[in-house]
Amino acid sequence: MSTPAEVEHPNQSAASGERSEQMVAAIEQELSALFRRSRSASLRLARRVHPEMDAAGYALISQIEMGTGGSAGVRASDVAQVLGLDKSTVSRGITQLETLGLIERVGDPDDGRARLLRLTTTGAERYEAMRTQRRTEFRAILDRWNPTDLADLGRLLARLNGDLG
Repeated sequence: MSTPAEVEHPNQSAASGERSEQMVAAIEQELSALFRRSRSASLRLARRVHPEMDAAGYALISQIEMGTGGSAGVRASDVAQVLGLDKSTVSRGITQLETLGLIERVGDPDDGRARLLRLTTTGAERYEAMRTQRRTEFRAILDRWNPTDLADLGRLLARLNGDLG
């Protein structure tokens, strides 16, 4: 048999549910603001790499740079899969980046028929300059945070990204 302390009062349950809804709504609002800022920032970062590059190009060049990771290059189909985009959309973006001289197609050393994508020397230099500036800006903001808050933010963002994926 339960004790009075173990029995939840109906008003407590409703109040708890209401608080939970308010917290979810507040989180949703903050994430929406973050996503809007992120879209705007992507365009600004893209323009730092090349004045004619758009936000979609920034996502592509970032993924190509990350996916290469010391290898000969990355397949366009892998970029499309990671970004959750249609191959034709990625193909158009790759063509734009190629036209801007930021990426190039090279032969796959493991499959003579396949082509890989990698940053050109110019693309790598411009991307690295943008990344260095971006990290400096992040550091200026996050240096005002205490280490515990930074660790919590990193841990919780990783958890949210894992749950969303």
